[in-house]
Amino acid sequence: MRTMARLLLLVACFLPAARAARIGDICDIQGVRGNPLMGTGLVVGLNGTGDSALPSAQLLTSLLRREGDTTFTPALLRSSNIALVMVTTELGPWDREGGVIDITISSLGDAKSLQGGMLLATELKGLDGEVYAVARVASISTSSWTVEGKTGTKASKNHPTVGRIPSGAIVERSELSEFVQVIGSKRSIVLSLRQANFTTAERIRKAVSDQYPGMAIAEDPGSVRIFVPDDVAPGQEITFLDGIVQTDVEVDVPAVVVINERTGTIVVGGNVTIKETAVAQGSLVVKVKEQKNVSQPTTPFTEGATTAVVDETSLAIEEKEGALIALPKTVTVEELAQALNSIGASPRDLIAIFDALKRAGALQARLEMM
Repeated sequence: MRTMARLLLLVACFLPAARAARIGDICDIQGVRGNPLMGTGLVVGLNGTGDSALPSAQLLTSLLRREGDTTFTPALLRSSNIALVMVTTELGPWDREGGVIDITISSLGDAKSLQGGMLLATELKGLDGEVYAVARVASISTSSWTVEGKTGTKASKNHPTVGRIPSGAIVERSELSEFVQVIGSKRSIVLSLRQANFTTAERIRKAVSDQYPGMAIAEDPGSVRIFVPDDVAPGQEITFLDGIVQTDVEVDVPAVVVINERTGTIVVGGNVTIKETAVAQGSLVVKVKEQKNVSQPTTPFTEGATTAVVDETSLAIEEKEGALIALPKTVTVEELAQALNSIGASPRDLIAIFDALKRAGALQARLEMM
């Protein structure tokens, strides 16, 4: 645990307080997003590893009646060779009609495994209730296996009740993403910072303004609006945007210390500093002993001296686990890590130290507990 704490602190030492990153790596384009889809489906062809719940039999009955067969009832179709599943996927912002997307299949009942099963065609709807894709009939891959003996002994690998079908759904309806906004006669694109920060937003505005003077506005710490120049022809906005997202900016790293007490994990941001202070790690034992001694003058040149009883106090300081160690004012994570590691602090000690430094006003950072 102590080694882990030192490693976590020292890893932060090699990260500079601020580093350049591409605008496209720290920002999203407003209006460009995916659309989650889901649908209830049925897996058939299982080798006794499905669920015997009534809902799966009812769904199979509905499918057969849709095909015109009304002779079956849910009671007759209850079987461990079928399984009720939830089919989920995400329709990407640029997926168009006729394209294919991957899907994930998860068991809803008490099925033991979906391995070897086949998913029947399933409608995949968005939260608006509209059908955006259809899962095609295909075999499920779970990348797992499960074996069970007659006496109940069972062994399994990975998670057999969740599987995937690559390119398992066909897009029936696309969700168009509009990233170019038109206000009056001006076109604009909004960059949304993944980590809102006043300094980073201003640096992005300045970097864009260096290329296109007066065409960028930092609206708030989380967004920068970029106006498309008039000489950029309609349809060429992607080319214009590509030149912007490839631009490097210096990202401002907030001063923050994140602590997970359950796992003993401590992550220290690059701009964290502490004021000059002192830390006691472990315990100090101070022993004070008072006793009465008799003072008897026996040496020459002590004429007139008399015997007397005097009080004597002895003071002993015993160091057991640690000592009071002064930490100088630090300016980098490396110096902070070296100062804390010099006292041999364990993760739990470091958590207490950071909390105490924050309460004392010496920690110049935000302290977050997970």
